[in-house]
Amino acid sequence: MEKWSLMTITVLLALTVRWAVSLGSYSGAGKPPMYGDYEAQRHWQEVTYNLPIRQWYFNTSDNNLLYWGLDYPPLTAYHSFLCAFIAKLINPDWIALHTSRGYESQPHKLFMRTTVFVADLLVYVPAVILYCFSLKETSTKKKASIWRVALCILLYPGLILIDHGHFQYPLSLGFAVWAVLCLSYDWDLLGSVAFCLALNYKQMELYHSLPFFCYLLGKCFKKGLKGKGLVLLIKIAGTVVASFAVCWLPFCTDMEQIMQVLRRLTEALANIWCSLSVLIKIKTIVSPQTQLKLSFAVTFLSLLPTCIKLTVQPSLRGFKFALVSCALSFFLFSFQVHEKSILLVSV
Repeated sequence: MEKWSLMTITVLLALTVRWAVSLGSYSGAGKPPMYGDYEAQRHWQEVTYNLPIRQWYFNTSDNNLLYWGLDYPPLTAYHSFLCAFIAKLINPDWIALHTSRGYESQPHKLFMRTTVFVADLLVYVPAVILYCFSLKETSTKKKASIWRVALCILLYPGLILIDHGHFQYPLSLGFAVWAVLCLSYDWDLLGSVAFCLALNYKQMELYHSLPFFCYLLGKCFKKGLKGKGLVLLIKIAGTVVASFAVCWLPFCTDMEQIMQVLRRLTEALANIWCSLSVLIKIKTIVSPQTQLKLSFAVTFLSLLPTCIKLTVQPSLRGFKFALVSCALSFFLFSFQVHEKSILLVSV
């Protein structure tokens, strides 16, 4: 009972800090023509609510992709539609097609902040709490102070500032934590579903995909691919295919729809190559295609040892280390990196 009381206080403190941060300003506020991440999230709600699904990812007269075009997987779009449905009930002006661009008001900001807060409360926070209580590899003494572990995770500044400071949603990270939690209890199929949800919300979860793949494949090898291991492998493969099929079903009307969504899921920003450019101007030495191949080679070589070891010797502890190691390899060396990607290393 004492542990739950301390955990309750921990959660309340974490939620208070989140809401306090949300009261502050954000980048892009009142600055046309893009208005920052606040406008990005609002515009996605405008697009998903007012346009048919087949137009969500296409450049049209009603959907200018240069103005915060959707560039995340379908689950993000569905979530935007759900938020838009609620927004419509409160004030239709918030998501009116075209005329709502650049809309900024205190009631709408409160609504947007609330959607982030609720998403965090429903998905990410419960996953963290249950994960902390489920830790198997800690001593009895450490388990007694498990609320301190939860406090450190829930008060991580990076996540709070990015999500609650700049209108982002922690759903992909929340689903990823749920996936790790499920695998901790050997609920491999549920873990696979949870990770598929994470991947279909933010494509950045690809950073964690190899550890999940290698760990589950290693478990199948360990059980024997002529017996229980083969059955488990078939079940996991079927679960992954079914999960993706459900998420992508509205876009599977034709191949052009699928390819357009995939094209929108690429975004180039900064990483270690930008740091090196201070000393070596890589862009002036090699072509973009060569840079791409170089990035792939360095990323692949940096994560290969971890993945091989995890496949040959699958363990929960090794799996957790691999999540950090592989995410860091992608963050440092890959060709295309999103600014939020460091959270996949930190989580």
